[in-house]
Amino acid sequence: MENDDVDMVGADNNEAQDLDDMKKRLKEMEDEAAALREMQAKVEKEMGSVQDPANASASQVNREEVDSRSIFVGNVDYACTPEEVQQHFQSCGTVNRVTIRTDKFGQPKGYAYVEFVEVEAVQEALSLNESELHGRQLKVTAKRTNVPGMKQFRPRRPSNPYMGFRGRTPYAPPFAYAPAPYGYGKVPRFRMGMRYSPYY
Repeated sequence: MENDDVDMVGADNNEAQDLDDMKKRLKEMEDEAAALREMQAKVEKEMGSVQDPANASASQVNREEVDSRSIFVGNVDYACTPEEVQQHFQSCGTVNRVTIRTDKFGQPKGYAYVEFVEVEAVQEALSLNESELHGRQLKVTAKRTNVPGMKQFRPRRPSNPYMGFRGRTPYAPPFAYAPAPYGYGKVPRFRMGMRYSPYY
């Protein structure tokens, strides 16, 4: 009888120890999850992926304000440097920044953006439209603000450039008048010719 009591006390001690181990592991897991949440919030903040609507609208207003002080300069010579563009527009006002856009290989695309310190300088710069820089006539317009999600529609081009534009399609008889060899309700298939024909 006494042995049974000793075994029961030992079993209770084992259960209490297991429960303490589980509580300790649960506490470690909660601490680890909190650390992970904190790290994720920090990374998202650095990446800028978390934007509250007020911050997003503030950045949009800031972008519009910067764009109101900026101009678009087209037909810029590929050998032109930002310093030369800045010098060309220096008479209009204080130039804050010159950005010459480049492709993925680092070659200039042939246009630039000039940001001024004052808004009034934009009107002065627009008067330099069709002025010459490096022997090329510049196209100067006010910079427009890009609206996210507003992409201009471009119609799809035909996949085969040799096909040309086909204004008319061949006549297809209606379902009711289909000839007998095609069966009831079937319509003969018309295959498009692979060669270019100016008559279609």
